[in-house]
Amino acid sequence: MRVEDLDLKDLLELSPCDNGSCQCDGTVHFAGRRALIFDAVSHGVLRKELIDSYGERAARGILSRYGFINGKRLAETLKNKFKWDSDMEWKRAVGRILVLKGLFVLDLNKPDTLGPAGGTWLASYEAEQHLLMMGRSDRPVCWKLCGLISGYLSFAAGEEMYALEDKCVGKGDVACHVVIKSAEEWGDEVNGELTVFKRVGVDEALREVTTTLKRTESELRSKTRKLAEIAKIEEDPAELMARSPDMRKLMELAKTIAAINSTVLITGESGTGKERIARFVHDHSPQANGPFIAVNCGAITETLLESELFGHARGAFTGAGSDRPGLFEAANGGTLFLDEVGEISLSMQVKLLRVLQEREVRRVGENKSRPINVRILSATNKDLTVEVASKKFRMDLFYRLKVVELAVPALRNRREDILPLARFLLAEAAIQMKRNVDGLTPTAANQLLRHAWPGNVRELANAMQRAVAVAKTNRIDIEDLPPDVLQVIPFVPSQGTSGLIRDVEKNCILSALEKTQGNRREAAELMGMGVATLYRKLKSYKREKVEA
Repeated sequence: MRVEDLDLKDLLELSPCDNGSCQCDGTVHFAGRRALIFDAVSHGVLRKELIDSYGERAARGILSRYGFINGKRLAETLKNKFKWDSDMEWKRAVGRILVLKGLFVLDLNKPDTLGPAGGTWLASYEAEQHLLMMGRSDRPVCWKLCGLISGYLSFAAGEEMYALEDKCVGKGDVACHVVIKSAEEWGDEVNGELTVFKRVGVDEALREVTTTLKRTESELRSKTRKLAEIAKIEEDPAELMARSPDMRKLMELAKTIAAINSTVLITGESGTGKERIARFVHDHSPQANGPFIAVNCGAITETLLESELFGHARGAFTGAGSDRPGLFEAANGGTLFLDEVGEISLSMQVKLLRVLQEREVRRVGENKSRPINVRILSATNKDLTVEVASKKFRMDLFYRLKVVELAVPALRNRREDILPLARFLLAEAAIQMKRNVDGLTPTAANQLLRHAWPGNVRELANAMQRAVAVAKTNRIDIEDLPPDVLQVIPFVPSQGTSGLIRDVEKNCILSALEKTQGNRREAAELMGMGVATLYRKLKSYKREKVEA
């Protein structure tokens, strides 16, 4: 067989007949091996998502490595499929095969422009998709193609061979040009570029991504804390705006038990902020530098939950192609947060209890146990005492999880927290949506205090996001609030709540004065009140300050 003799009709089989019968099985084979057909745009979309999520370096490593593995497989397949005139013909076949697979086009006037030493190709699908999804690059972008060629020639030559582009349509060149050399010939010339074709290079790139993500997460936490300053709220490390006596007491307890390595059960209605409490405990604990891993036990089936928590061995079940550590192992040195722990089945509760007692896990399909060093925090919106009484939750596991209980009160029972939380969440939504919205009108604030908030903090966050999105001015007014918040029974404020409304009005007036640089007439117009009324209110504020 010579390279020129390779023809697509000899390589591609569409829906081959099964065992000589007339019934077709619908599979596709290329060079005798099962193949798959995907459109180029789907690869382009995946490429963009990899770059957007993990950065260009990690994306290049993943695609180059994928191409390298594919290329080695292709070289092995072709060697066994045909009887070649010489090994050189087999090596030269790489360009022709990639053309037949539709990955690029070679110059029709020079059909052998791509050989073992390098060459030029046209109409690269990778360059086309990169330009379509990401625009022009300042570096070559045919990562998978270079990986394919490198893997193919490494297998064919019996030594490490690597293809690197020095020209690429993706960065504005007329055609793509690739140089192929052995690892020894490349030497230090490319400053570690060859690692993208190796597993170690991908691991290094992903470690860098992990480090970057951790750094970004830290920066985001710092930025979130600054939101309180933007919203004119004193700093609140837990971002829970604990102003009510019940919440302040809860946060003091949480900070105290954070230093003690004991299991904690966080209870409360859905949406009250149980995960934020768990993060607060982790951040103030000796495990703060370790990972914080949260898992929603109610969102995963029992079979998958066991594998997720404990890990599995290769071959333990269909689809388990490799050993995989579970979340208990992944959280070593840190905290594992089991959200909705009340949803776990009884059989799974037995296994979880054993892990908590023995402080070791056994992967699904393995016989050996592995020690773990993990702090367990759990949360539920169920009354587990009722679940225990009805035999739906094990009593021994309940007491094992509930060494300390943190009961988060519903938002309706801590009304002093509503407006600070609303301002904080408003500022957060305004930054995310890049909108100049920075306050509440007294009417809107009053309406927030009237609402019962059955969805708790989660409902308040959604209300603020909606209000920021539809606001016509820089302040949220009552018509910007969701219909559910507006449809409340007329409310006569108690003495305590009326004091809160008075505080809201005072904050709004002081903010208006700040915006108008102390011009009281402009501030009165901004507030929609008379100048005399504004003067009277300011005078009362001064009197209160003197009396205090």
